[in-house]
Amino acid sequence: MSQNRDQAAYAAQLHDKVTRLRELLAPFAAPEPQVFTSPGEHYRLRAEFRLWREQEERHYAMFAAGDNRTPILIDDFPIASQRINQLMPQLKSAWRSSSVLAFKLFQVEFLTTLAGDALITLCYHRPLDAAWQAEAEQLATSLGVSLVGRSRGQRLVIGRDYVQEEMTVAGRTFRYRQPEGAFTQPNGLVCQQMLGWAFDALGEREDDLLELYCGNGNFTLPLSTRVRKVLATEISKSSVNAALANLADNGIDNIELVRLSAEELTQALNEVRPFRRLAGIDLKSYDFGAVFVDPPRAGMDPDTCELTRRFDTILYISCNPETLAANIAQLSDSHRIERCALFDQFPWTHHMESGVLLVRR
Repeated sequence: MSQNRDQAAYAAQLHDKVTRLRELLAPFAAPEPQVFTSPGEHYRLRAEFRLWREQEERHYAMFAAGDNRTPILIDDFPIASQRINQLMPQLKSAWRSSSVLAFKLFQVEFLTTLAGDALITLCYHRPLDAAWQAEAEQLATSLGVSLVGRSRGQRLVIGRDYVQEEMTVAGRTFRYRQPEGAFTQPNGLVCQQMLGWAFDALGEREDDLLELYCGNGNFTLPLSTRVRKVLATEISKSSVNAALANLADNGIDNIELVRLSAEELTQALNEVRPFRRLAGIDLKSYDFGAVFVDPPRAGMDPDTCELTRRFDTILYISCNPETLAANIAQLSDSHRIERCALFDQFPWTHHMESGVLLVRR
């Protein structure tokens, strides 16, 4: 397909996404969404491949949805970062020339960053021994990456078990540890646009911010510079540990992070029951004026949605426009949409990321 046809196809898909978001938000008198586009190639910073044996050779393979028996064998992956595409043939050459690295290797995962860091996870159907460790260390050095070896009950780390990312928001560069196996935004360039939009939408404030589903602190770090202090919650232990490291790495001291689910925090704020994990944190000392949420695809449960109603300002990032619309419907009698945006995190798919700023009527 020619470049012009590629661009035309991308523009048509993006137009369909904008139309869909516009229709979902129309009942709430939403303004026209800002649209943030993605490059058509080399935008995806992580990729996962099964390995498929054919004529005694292992190949990178992917499968169509619902079909795990008909492999699509690939040598490169144009939507993945240039670093992933550089590493794919180098890694394939390594397992071809090493029976130790190849033996019962069934899956490979790549994690890269805009900052140029890279980590490869090799998954095996066998125990990993000293011979594997020795060859894997040589491989990590030759490729300039960190390596993680996984098998049942084993996880061996060569180098680091995270990559280091950098995102610049309003002229300040924030550094992030992104752990192997934990969630990170796949499209780094669009993620940086999302951070900038959220930073601008929240604005400069003199009160405090509550953040639910904070992950590794992706939004927390830049948003903390807009408010007096932040109380952020996350249930995943690996994400909490990464977020704590990120706070320290960036010298940010106005954030308290607690490992609670959104439902548990709702119970704590409603004084339904105490939580040991909140020991030393005085919830009454916060002057919350805004809440930031970035929930999973299911959106916010009704109780958490009711919790956000308490705040004059609700900043909501969503990976599922249908559940976003359902949550806004619950809040529409008290809040209106002041700003909205579409972030094309997932070009060439129907998936989209969106954001809304809700303010009290």
